[in-house]
Amino acid sequence: MITSYSFEKVVTSSKTEKMTKVASFLSDMGLGIDDDVEFFLVALDGDKIVACGGLAGNILKSIAVSQEHQGQGVSTTLLSELVSLAYEQGRFHLFIFTKPENYQMFHNAGFYQLTSVKDRVILLENSKVRLDNYCQQLSKLKHEGDKIGSIVMNANPFTFGHRYLVEYAASQCDWVHLFVVKEDSSFFGYEDRFNMIKAGLSDIKNVTIHPGSDYIISRATFPSYFLKDEGVVNYSHTAVDLQLFRNHIATALGITHRFVGTEPICKVTRFYNQQMHNWLTTPSIDSKPVTLVEIPRKEQEQRPISASLVRHLLFNNEWDELHKLVPETTYNYLRELFSNEDSEYQHKRKTAITTSSSVAPVAL
Repeated sequence: MITSYSFEKVVTSSKTEKMTKVASFLSDMGLGIDDDVEFFLVALDGDKIVACGGLAGNILKSIAVSQEHQGQGVSTTLLSELVSLAYEQGRFHLFIFTKPENYQMFHNAGFYQLTSVKDRVILLENSKVRLDNYCQQLSKLKHEGDKIGSIVMNANPFTFGHRYLVEYAASQCDWVHLFVVKEDSSFFGYEDRFNMIKAGLSDIKNVTIHPGSDYIISRATFPSYFLKDEGVVNYSHTAVDLQLFRNHIATALGITHRFVGTEPICKVTRFYNQQMHNWLTTPSIDSKPVTLVEIPRKEQEQRPISASLVRHLLFNNEWDELHKLVPETTYNYLRELFSNEDSEYQHKRKTAITTSSSVAPVAL
């Protein structure tokens, strides 16, 4: 009976024998563990793991039930316990990426499909109205015009390159909607990135800067534990993210164009740009096409301006060179962040120096 099982939380960073057993169990089930998983909840029959599920932020990952225990209600109880654990930590808006054949199991536990990539992955969340409610709130910020632009921006940190992209979009459009990537998987946290963007664009009047949203899917949080091939991961991520954007966000705001900078170095970002042509512009019965506008990166001394280069200069205390690549607002903000040798960012900077010896791939 299901009541004979006990449940136990296992923290991934613990490096204990229990965590080793979790990894072994998942491996036997053909699954891996994404780096962002914080902990697992395991169902035990005695000391044997018969099911487990992980939590990474507000995303449930690596859900598995042993073959001999399937059909006994273990998965439903496991999901209920895992969701309760997430709620205890104040995480109420939950997602699951999974294989299409697992839909019914998660739907029975209160999750509803948002979008899918045929034969690859489906995205579900624990509400059937939250996305609609979000889009209704967005629609209140809709601006009229023949050409309504959009930009999705991480800005880690905000540079003249970002500023150039927004200036160009604003000059071409009646209005521009800028969405800040919410996930805190970058060197600079979401709040600081948002503040730098807002300060750096304060003089451009036909731009709305939208707070971060869980419906802008970050590549950093997209699962790879059941999509083993990197090409499949990249394809599935772009498909999920861009379908949500086109069918829901763009529709709510009347967006007609999306603006991006060219990607000369990072192959993942370049692939994403290429896929935008397919997912945004192809005719569809679900939503109007969104025209993609790709403009050359702004350069400084014949070199593309990138946030990764700015971070490299920052890590090496090359403030004069850094100053050439960022607006005054960003420069002053960074100076303030790093003014205290005991600050969180100084600690992160020292850690980054020890783990990286070269400039990272160029990325906006």
